[in-house]
Amino acid sequence: MQPRSFAAVDLGASSGRVMIARVGEDELALREARRFPNRPVRAAGTLYWDVLGLYGHVLDGLRNAEGIASIGVDSWAVDYGLLDAAGVLIGNPVHYRDGRADGVMDDVVAEVGAQTLYDVGGLQFLPFNTVYQLLSAPVPESARTLLMVPDLLAYWLTGEAGAELTNASTTGLYDVRAGDWAYPLITRLGLPTKIFPPLRRPGEVIGTLRPDVAAETELPESLPVTAVGSHDTASAVFAVPAEHDRFGYVSCGTWSLAGVELTAPVLTEESRIAGFTNEVGVGGTIRYLRNVMGLWLLQESLRAWRAEERLPELLAAAAAAPPFAALVDPGDQSFIPPGDMPARIAAYCERTGQRPPAGRAELVRCVLESLALGHRAAIREAARLSGRPVEVVHVVGGGARNTLLCQLTADACGLPVVAGPVEATAIGNALVQARAHGLTTDPRDLVRRTQDLTVYHPRGDESAWDRAAHRIGLS
Repeated sequence: MQPRSFAAVDLGASSGRVMIARVGEDELALREARRFPNRPVRAAGTLYWDVLGLYGHVLDGLRNAEGIASIGVDSWAVDYGLLDAAGVLIGNPVHYRDGRADGVMDDVVAEVGAQTLYDVGGLQFLPFNTVYQLLSAPVPESARTLLMVPDLLAYWLTGEAGAELTNASTTGLYDVRAGDWAYPLITRLGLPTKIFPPLRRPGEVIGTLRPDVAAETELPESLPVTAVGSHDTASAVFAVPAEHDRFGYVSCGTWSLAGVELTAPVLTEESRIAGFTNEVGVGGTIRYLRNVMGLWLLQESLRAWRAEERLPELLAAAAAAPPFAALVDPGDQSFIPPGDMPARIAAYCERTGQRPPAGRAELVRCVLESLALGHRAAIREAARLSGRPVEVVHVVGGGARNTLLCQLTADACGLPVVAGPVEATAIGNALVQARAHGLTTDPRDLVRRTQDLTVYHPRGDESAWDRAAHRIGLS
């Protein structure tokens, strides 16, 4: 078949993009139609996503997408919008870092039981999971449909409402064994079952463009919107260029999602206590992983310093800084909200009897070594708890550009790290569309043959990493 082009709408927690991927038997090339910031807005004390602004940027990007065969939409997980009976959005989606659900998780666990919740959804217990957000305030009587963020944008493009599996599985209200909404749990929690829409799988056609969307973007009304791995991590993992199943992955951006790919969930008590999540992947796989705080710690530090443009200089200085001078547990809850991250890191160090980083280079070194230890702990525990051996770690996403982090991850894990592709989420999004159009039967082989990949081999003293991990309870 002749190569075809696909539009991948990829919304991250700090920026969004519309990428055009040209896919053929020996071709996988991306071009950027539009890239835009994703800035949350605080109004009357609540932190919101500017979802209408994001949608406007998406339409602008699609105007530069002539000749495409399909559109796919992915975004971050857990956040949602509610529609009324007329299909009108009831208020702006609230940002998962808002804090409105603080304390709700503990109440739900006390009422239902931790193992019962885990046995149904298989999710890591995080205070901003969709279930706790929904329970933080009464669901409005006028609500008729709950749509996760990518499903909301797909609805505005097509007029068709539904819930794609990979993102539905992050809500805590999806039964990971049954492959359906967890209606008994939903009812027990007092949530209205009517708001949960039909489920759909990656590769299914959602619908074609609404006439007003077609007119605004100058694209044909007959153009399909295809369900992809709408949770961005699902699309990213689909683009991991693995040669066999004995691999671990780190989808590294604002968050680091680190784990292994399985064919069935791991729902043991030991897995729950270890903080692992079982999320649906493309093709019915299970992304068995742990959420690690990720580059959020670095991003917020740069923002506090107003030094985003100085990152290359800071990374070079951090590479020369003393190793293991200070370390933090990247999963510490104090790091979740936006704010003065350098001050929080210093406070953590003081609280744990360490000298805080002396200067910016030491703080960057602290963040990256701590993240590498978080990656190591997640990969090793995932392998042990699942029985899946790991021989290589793939780092995909924006973190694959960070050469120091990739090398530190290889050193910490004691395994080779293959870094790339950087635009793994957009590539995975496009590859789901391409496979649905019959253009590829082995997406990972196509990624290996067409994308720039860098291999980092472990170096240094592994016992030093063992001691460092022990210091912050990640051994």
